[in-house]
Amino acid sequence: MILALIVTASACATLPRSTQALQAPSEQPRTGGTPAININTASQSELEKLPGVGAGLAERIIAHRQQYGPFRRPEQLMMVRGISDRKFRELRPLIVVE
Repeated sequence: MILALIVTASACATLPRSTQALQAPSEQPRTGGTPAININTASQSELEKLPGVGAGLAERIIAHRQQYGPFRRPEQLMMVRGISDRKFRELRPLIVVE
């Protein structure tokens, strides 16, 4: 039994790691080659290009960053009224915070 654990542990140690798994979420490639939108600098019209983001939601995103400062993490977008967990998961591959 001890031998099996040693063999399993050594086999796992030699497996190559994926470099994509080690990248930070903001560094991962965007879907379809579309450049990600920086939610800290995007204009209202740029924000409206995101799926499910209309004029009202874009205005609330801009108002939030003006009132509280720039977003430090993409997840902070969920603090804006109208951005649910589900909507955030749809937007996450399309946005960055810089």
